[in-house]
Amino acid sequence: MAFLIGGANSAADTGFDVANSCRFNDGDSAYLNKTNGTPTNSKKCTLSMWFKRCELSDANNFLFGNWTGTSQYAYLRLQADDTLFYSAVVDSGTSAQLVTTQVFRDVSAWYHVVLALDTEQGTAANRAKLYINGTQVTAFTTETYPAEDATTQFTENLSSGGFQIGSDKDTGSRFYDGYMAEVVVIDGTQYAASDFGEFDEDSPTIWKPKDVSGLTFGNNGAYLDFEDSDNLGDDESGNTNDWTENNLAAADQATDTPTNSFATLNSLEYSGGGKTFSEGNCKMVMTGVANFTRSTIGAANGKWYCEVKLIAGVRAMYGISSYESNAASNYLGELGSTTVGYGYGIKGNDGRLYHAGGSTANWVDAVSADDIVMIAMDLDNYKLYFGNGGTWERSGDPTSGATGTGAYTIVAPSLNGTGFYHFAFGGNDVNYDYNSEINFGGCSAFTVSSANQDGNGYGNFEYAVPSGYLSLCTKNLGSDGG
Repeated sequence: MAFLIGGANSAADTGFDVANSCRFNDGDSAYLNKTNGTPTNSKKCTLSMWFKRCELSDANNFLFGNWTGTSQYAYLRLQADDTLFYSAVVDSGTSAQLVTTQVFRDVSAWYHVVLALDTEQGTAANRAKLYINGTQVTAFTTETYPAEDATTQFTENLSSGGFQIGSDKDTGSRFYDGYMAEVVVIDGTQYAASDFGEFDEDSPTIWKPKDVSGLTFGNNGAYLDFEDSDNLGDDESGNTNDWTENNLAAADQATDTPTNSFATLNSLEYSGGGKTFSEGNCKMVMTGVANFTRSTIGAANGKWYCEVKLIAGVRAMYGISSYESNAASNYLGELGSTTVGYGYGIKGNDGRLYHAGGSTANWVDAVSADDIVMIAMDLDNYKLYFGNGGTWERSGDPTSGATGTGAYTIVAPSLNGTGFYHFAFGGNDVNYDYNSEINFGGCSAFTVSSANQDGNGYGNFEYAVPSGYLSLCTKNLGSDGG
C-alpha cells in the first residue's frame, strides 16, 4: 500500500465526488468578488468552504470578506499564528469576534469550515457557530458574539461594498494562498455543518463533503464548484450570482480536492532558509542553499509518476528520498548525498546521478532550462527511471518490471529505515539559484499542453503516464499499481 504523510482528513472514498477546486496564488493577487443585491434576511446566513493551505504564518490569508470601512465589515481569515479568526462590526459599533485555539498548519490536509449566523437567536452563543471538519468549535481565545438582531454583514449589500473570496475588501490585498473547493454562501438560513458534509461510515473520524445542491441559497446565495475552467466564478446555486475572477486563469482549476487530495511540495520540511513556494506548493525557488524538498505523499510500494520543469539552475537535482533534507546537520542536505536517505537525483549540467555521496557522470542527458523531466518510481521492482521531453533516458522502459531496462536499481523501501519514498526536488550548490515547477497531477505549476491521465483516470500530465503507474493522490493510495 501507499502512505500519506500528513492529515488529509477527507481522504476516504465517498459517494459524492468533488471534481475540481480553485488554486489561489497570493503572488498573483488572485481573488473572486461580486456586489450583493437585497438580502433575503440580513440577520441569517451561512458560509461553507473547503480549503487546503499552502502558505502558513501569514496574517494576510483572508478566506471571506465584506468591507466598507472600520465601522462596517465582516470577514473570516487565517492569522499569523495559524488560528482562524471571525470578526464583524456594524454601524452601531456592535462587534463580534471568534478566535480559535485550534491551529491550521497541515499543508497536505483539506479542512472544512462552516460559519453559521443567526442574530435573532436569544442565546448569544447560538448567534455565531463555527464548525471545523464537522465538529462545532467551543474553545476560543476570543469569544464575543453578535448583538441580538444585528446585521450579519456577510450577505448584506454594504454601501460601496461587496463580497470577496480570497482577499479582503479593505485594502484590496491580504490574499489567500492555497486551494478552495465547494464554496457555498447561504442567505437567509443558519445551516449546520451536517448540511454540507458527513462522517464516513467506515472511518467515522473522517469528514467528507456531500451534495449541497438541494439547499435553499437565498437571494445573495451562491455555490461555486469551480467545474468551468473558463468561468471559475460560475454560480451553480440556481441564482445568477456569478463572481468576477481577478487574476485567476483556466490553469488555476485543479483536480486536487477534498475527495481526492494530490501530493504537493511539503513546505513544512526543513529548508535552511532560501526557499520560496508558490503555485499551490508546486513551484520552488531556491536561493543560496543546497538541499531539497519532498512531496507531501510517500509510498511503500506500487508504481508512481510525476513531472518537473526546470526554469533555471544548472545544478538542479530531481529524484526520490525517504528522509527529509536536514542541511543543519550536514546529514541529508543534498539529494543523494548519503546512503541513509537513499536519495537519487540528476545533476543538470552533465546528467549525473547521485547516490550515497557518489555520482555517475553522464548517466542521463543534461537538463536544460524549459526541459520537462519525467520521473517513474517502481517500488514493486525497486527501479527508478528518468525521462526528458517525452523520451525515457538510457532507452528506458518503465514497464519492463524486474528487468529494469534503463533503470537505476534502488534499495527496497522496507530496508531504508522509514519504509517509504517521496519524490524530491532541490539543488546541490549554494552558488547557484534554482527554479523548478512540479506537476504531481493535481494542479501543475507549468502549462500542460496535452492532457494525459494515469490508468485510474487521475492527474493531468504533459506526457503519457507509463502503463501501471499512478499519480500520487489519495484515491490511488492502496492501489496495486494497475
